[in-house]
Amino acid sequence: MAYIPVRKALLIAGLTFGASVALAGDPPPPTISGADAAMLSNTCAGCHGTDGASGGPAAPTIAGLSKEYFVEVMKGFKEGKVPATIMDRIAKGYDDGEFEKMAGFFAAKPFVKGKQDFDKELAAKGAKLHDKYCEKCHAEGGQSAADDAGVLAGQWTPYVHIALEDFKAGTREAPKKMAKQMETMLSKEGEEGVKQLLNFYASQK
Repeated sequence: MAYIPVRKALLIAGLTFGASVALAGDPPPPTISGADAAMLSNTCAGCHGTDGASGGPAAPTIAGLSKEYFVEVMKGFKEGKVPATIMDRIAKGYDDGEFEKMAGFFAAKPFVKGKQDFDKELAAKGAKLHDKYCEKCHAEGGQSAADDAGVLAGQWTPYVHIALEDFKAGTREAPKKMAKQMETMLSKEGEEGVKQLLNFYASQK
């Protein structure tokens, strides 16, 4: 991919500059690994926003996600296990070490909730469904990034809807710890339940 040689060229230039500065006796430049992580992650800004804070609507915010979740999903894209329109091709341009660096970069950034319209009545019903089916894995009303779960509260509604449709269709496999609950929720509550949950997550400010 085109960004790979550009990144390497920038890295070489940085090394050359760093060496000249060191010889002059000035403080050393930032570590290569830190700069490399930022450069890798900045390639995501076009779709996912600066520092991973997406402007929506279908590109998810990736800032504030746990390292484990980020790496798991990126590997899933690369291996064709997670459905994608373009991420499956993009992910093939990175290795596991680069996934880890990007994961660390985005995990250190704050999750920025999308400002979205929602139906208050549906959101109230969705809150109850969340407590019944989702809270165990997506704690704090879907706001927690712990336990390797994606952040749902304030995430862009179209993205969450697409992800749920993929799980329902069986084209995306849910982690074992949440698969049964998700399957039960989708079968019992149907599309109306999904709508209520989406409104609940959109309501979280």
